Amino acid sequence: MPVRMPAAEPSDDSASPAFLEHFRAAAGDRGVLRFDRFVELALYQPEVGYYRRNKPRVGYGPGTDFYTSSTSGPLFGELIVAACKSLLESERIDSFAFAEIGAEPGGGVLEGVAHPFTRVETVRLGAPLTLSGPCVVFSNELLDAQPFRRFVRTEQRWEERGVAIRGTELQEVAMPHGSADLPDVLPPSAPDGYRLDLSFAASQLVDRIAAEPWHGLFLALDYGKTWKELAESTPGGTARAYFRHRQRNDLLARPGEQDLTCHVCWDWIEDALRIRGFKAPRLEFQESFLVHHAGEAIASTMAAEATRMSQRKLSLMQLLHPAHLGQKFQAMYALRGGGT
Repeated sequence: MPVRMPAAEPSDDSASPAFLEHFRAAAGDRGVLRFDRFVELALYQPEVGYYRRNKPRVGYGPGTDFYTSSTSGPLFGELIVAACKSLLESERIDSFAFAEIGAEPGGGVLEGVAHPFTRVETVRLGAPLTLSGPCVVFSNELLDAQPFRRFVRTEQRWEERGVAIRGTELQEVAMPHGSADLPDVLPPSAPDGYRLDLSFAASQLVDRIAAEPWHGLFLALDYGKTWKELAESTPGGTARAYFRHRQRNDLLARPGEQDLTCHVCWDWIEDALRIRGFKAPRLEFQESFLVHHAGEAIASTMAAEATRMSQRKLSLMQLLHPAHLGQKFQAMYALRGGGT
């Protein structure tokens, strides 16, 4: 049984007694968790994990922490349907199922949206995957919500980071193991202090999705960077926390109560798709993706709203404008035929 510490009045950013209890149980005698294990606990532990809480997380209402493309209302879903029709071209889209992985409780991107699909499924994070036959498999900000490992360049060598408990405080520490435990992918050199936040879990999740016996369209919208960008152009790492619509750098604050995220490596996602038989994965900014593949639907919306500044017009601007969501997110998509 985990040792229970005396109850104390927590500061605003401190971990709750319940979270500390689960941390101690997971960390064992050493009192240290690798960084991805801490993130997994903070996001997905059934009792205290951020994504297990029965509360609103996405939107503009009280208590929410961030907004995303789906917050713009049904217009985003309408554009996704139009893009799917374009990408599937001559396929009979009415024979395809639409499966959204990682949908928030209470609905998915096609909630309230007219669509041609034979059925729509929403799969919560952690739920079993049962994909088969012709499918569109869609996700929106799923991959950047996976656990990630942290590495820091120190004295011309890479050091893996973890999280330790000291009394009732959580601290980032060096993991007590050597270079033999480090992944081979780490670059051979980097400036001292360079930080890499790497989500191996994201590409592993894509591999599990792609391993299912389905064919059709894979479409993921997310934060991400190429491996070259991660290894050479992000010295501070890409991991961030979000709480009440404010970005924070303190990833250990309020564990279980704030969102933790890091950019995915698009090269690894592409490799996972290719290995499973997907042809020519493509990566585009959300703005370009929607304009290229849902252009007629965008033009129709603009024509219908030309004489007024309506909510639909504002939503369209938010989805496409480079300063808003248009270049904040990227879209990776790929097709796999039925013979695969």
